Amino acid sequence: MAVNKKLSVTSRMSDSFRIEAQLGNHLTVIDQPKAAGGNDEGPSPLEYFLFSLGGCVASIARIVAKQQKITLRSIDVTVDAELNTAVLMGKSTDDRAGFQNIHVSANIDADLSVSEKKTFLDTVCARCPVHDNITKISVVEHILTEQVERV
Repeated sequence: MAVNKKLSVTSRMSDSFRIEAQLGNHLTVIDQPKAAGGNDEGPSPLEYFLFSLGGCVASIARIVAKQQKITLRSIDVTVDAELNTAVLMGKSTDDRAGFQNIHVSANIDADLSVSEKKTFLDTVCARCPVHDNITKISVVEHILTEQVERV
């Protein structure tokens, strides 16, 4: 297995639901809606997750179009997902904590037939790292790092 790129993101939350991360040159904020106890200063983690999938599909579409010499004028990617929030609220349920299903739909503005657009989208999704991480098992380790003692 060849690994040629490593990414790392550190997220920081203090006394509210606001979570910050410096992503390259961009300060990114995650929060919860006011109805959920947050200050609504940014999208929720689940919204960022769906945006990440849609954004990755669109980005890979641009790469694939360039490689295949397709004039991709635009692509609108909609990601719809459903989950049972009972698990994250600590309630007993047989459902899992994550999304039960995720639907990716794309409106592709390019000079391609419907069949060619479908093949194009299938190719894009097969090459999208976020799509791959959702559809295939990735090893995730949970490590507790040294905590600072408060006096």
